[in-house]
Amino acid sequence: MTTTEPPFLEIKNLSIGFSANEKVIPAVRNVSLTLNKGETLAIVGESGSGKSATALAITRLLASPPAVYQGGQILFNGVDLLALPEKELRAYRGGRIAYVFQEASTSLNPVYTIRSQMAEMLRLHRPEVHNIDAEIIRWLEMVGITNPKERLKAYPHQLSGGMQQRVMIAMALSAQPDLLIADEPTTALDVTIQAQILAQLRKLEKELGMTMILITHNLAIIRGLAHQVAVMHHGSIVEYGPTEEVLQHPQHPYTKALLACIPRLDEHRRRLSTIEKELQ
Repeated sequence: MTTTEPPFLEIKNLSIGFSANEKVIPAVRNVSLTLNKGETLAIVGESGSGKSATALAITRLLASPPAVYQGGQILFNGVDLLALPEKELRAYRGGRIAYVFQEASTSLNPVYTIRSQMAEMLRLHRPEVHNIDAEIIRWLEMVGITNPKERLKAYPHQLSGGMQQRVMIAMALSAQPDLLIADEPTTALDVTIQAQILAQLRKLEKELGMTMILITHNLAIIRGLAHQVAVMHHGSIVEYGPTEEVLQHPQHPYTKALLACIPRLDEHRRRLSTIEKELQ
């Protein structure tokens, strides 16, 4: 008799609300997703669509209250993370499932050096590592930081925004997680640095066989990086499928509206579209 392995990550009928004024306001509505090992899933949509809430719910990083988990399952290698006791869930946070949040400047501690912060990650999730400095330098080099030995003594404010973001990626990857979740990793960066960070993620995905969830509002950046894309609108998934298929042949009006808002260099000057205009 043959046995079938469970999906690497499977979200089933996830629903989340936020309590306010004695009411629960829906934020994620009956979301179901599947991610295979070694693949990248992009979750896209405008601000408030529920994409970040879905990602944060994977390891229950949404504080409850105000978050109210109203139903569903999040199966990670067959283990339902929503049903785990808090103590057991800690083994997954940061170690097996790591996050890169939107703005590195608010995620890095301003009073500790880069070495101190990365060393803490290694001591917590990889206590077997003895030469901590060498391991930190290895990961800083991996994400394209020059002169990494000199950066060990630096504080976050002494680094550019792009370098801070690279440090955040290096810190997350140094735990050697099974899954990396990158939530708008290039939002606060200029377009040149955005391109560098995205190229670095593509490189790491190939070199490390990385499994990743990429959260973004920008469909333009997911081509060549994501295998699958889920489009979220008002807390629900309105379109889901292979990235090229969704980008080339969008079916839902909201997906078409998102694509219409992307500026194009091969078009004559025109007023940029808005979601509201395209959905009318």
